[in-house]
Amino acid sequence: MRVLITGANGQLGYELQRTVPDNIELLCADRDQLNITSQSSINAYFDEHKPEAVINAAAYTAVDKAETEVEAAFAVNAHGPAFLANACSKHDIPMIQVSTDFVFDGTQSTPYKVTDKTSPVSVYGKSKLQGEQQVIEILRNKAVVIRTAWVYSSHGNNFVKTMLRLMQEKEELGVVADQTGTPTSARTLASCCWQTLSRLQSTHFQLPPILHWTDAGVASWYDFAVAIQDEAIQLGLLEKGIPVKPIPSSAYPTPAKRPSYSVLDKTEAQIQVALSPIHWRSALKSMLLELVD
Repeated sequence: MRVLITGANGQLGYELQRTVPDNIELLCADRDQLNITSQSSINAYFDEHKPEAVINAAAYTAVDKAETEVEAAFAVNAHGPAFLANACSKHDIPMIQVSTDFVFDGTQSTPYKVTDKTSPVSVYGKSKLQGEQQVIEILRNKAVVIRTAWVYSSHGNNFVKTMLRLMQEKEELGVVADQTGTPTSARTLASCCWQTLSRLQSTHFQLPPILHWTDAGVASWYDFAVAIQDEAIQLGLLEKGIPVKPIPSSAYPTPAKRPSYSVLDKTEAQIQVALSPIHWRSALKSMLLELVD
């Protein structure tokens, strides 16, 4: 089976390629090979390459820049998924749309269920929510939206790599301690995507339109940073530790507002795709071991 991965050069796209099942032939496209903001470009690609399923891992993820680059964010995060869904509908093939915890406002104190009300507080979150809605409306039971959070990997730029660099350069660090979520390895997210696609294609399963998936556990960005330093010192990625201090979000203002609480309830995903999440700290150690190697 031929599966198109959009955003193939990103963190998730990279891990989807590394974890691809034996029965899958990959079609890997990044922005240079496929412009998802153009319906005609997508139609031509589908006609030429004939994918039999799509995992859309392409996204505009510059959360703060999105506040001023509204059109660009919606082009990639809302219109692009709709254009892909249109092509999937025309060819009668399934699609997985990867989304985000930013569709919620972060005011809850218990993990967000897939049925909880969405209320994004940023342009990024609004654009991703519109993408979700259009994919589900167009494809209905031929699509699954997978929401995730705080993604990192050994590939590309992310919070883990930024912390490692700053911990080598600075005498001390202040890290936001009043935003809570779950760090998620792109590798474990890729496994969820492949398992979900397998279920989506099977006539034996009827999946819900939205699933939540992250690694297990809960952390603040401060907790995450402390764990990164502890693990990196043990593995020899850092020679010594520096003071890491908890700071409030107000001490680190950003153009885009972030959800203060964005833990996702994964119960439904665990039932539907028969996967058990590993704790985020175990996943972090595995990723750091890759950097050592």
